[in-house]
Amino acid sequence: MSEFKGLKAVFINCSIKKDKSESHTQRLINRAAHIMEAEGVSVDHIYALDHNIAFGMVKDGKETGQEDDWPELHKRIMNADILVIGSPIWLGVKSSVATLVVERLYAYSGDLNNKDQYAYYGKVGGILVTGNEDGAKAVAMETLYSLSHIGYTIPPQADAAWLGEAGPGPSYGDTEWSDEKLEGPAGYDNEFTNRNTTFMAWNLMHMAKILKDHGGVPAKGNTTSGWKHVTNASDQNPEYR
Repeated sequence: MSEFKGLKAVFINCSIKKDKSESHTQRLINRAAHIMEAEGVSVDHIYALDHNIAFGMVKDGKETGQEDDWPELHKRIMNADILVIGSPIWLGVKSSVATLVVERLYAYSGDLNNKDQYAYYGKVGGILVTGNEDGAKAVAMETLYSLSHIGYTIPPQADAAWLGEAGPGPSYGDTEWSDEKLEGPAGYDNEFTNRNTTFMAWNLMHMAKILKDHGGVPAKGNTTSGWKHVTNASDQNPEYR
């Protein structure tokens, strides 16, 4: 039996392509997801554009007259120990869909778990990026910061990306470009991408298991009602007041 059996992961593909079969980001997501599945992790896939996701810093867009599938999607996210956001790069930044997803996650960030911590505590997050222009590290930095800020734990090397040659050219997984057959799917043999994707998948699993086995993040100094009562330097030294 795998040591990771019982863990759950959800991958959210934030492609701006309506047809999932055309998403190059999905191909990189599949590589990471297969690593986890082979180790016993239960994997759930969400393709964001398959759903109506309302705009706004709201838990349920229906309250503002919008169609909104996010409350049900959020239940799937909260059911998972691991969250991985996948995004293409456009104009050097993450997709508008990825921004929307992060905003809707943020709308729930004030909810609490049963230890009086914020609700995302005890869960781990990662990011996968594809494109053929610069920006992979910038996308990773801002997305992982956002997840960390709302309570997700970010393990070492929790990101991976594939960037093709700058400018027009084949995208990740393409087998032909400009009517010419390629030697193989673009990017699939890229050792840097494959290594980092593997590192990301395993580090997410390791951290999720550590947290789950130990009941999450210890509830001291980080609870909404108890943080003022924890002794710290400022309590003892007037200079810090």
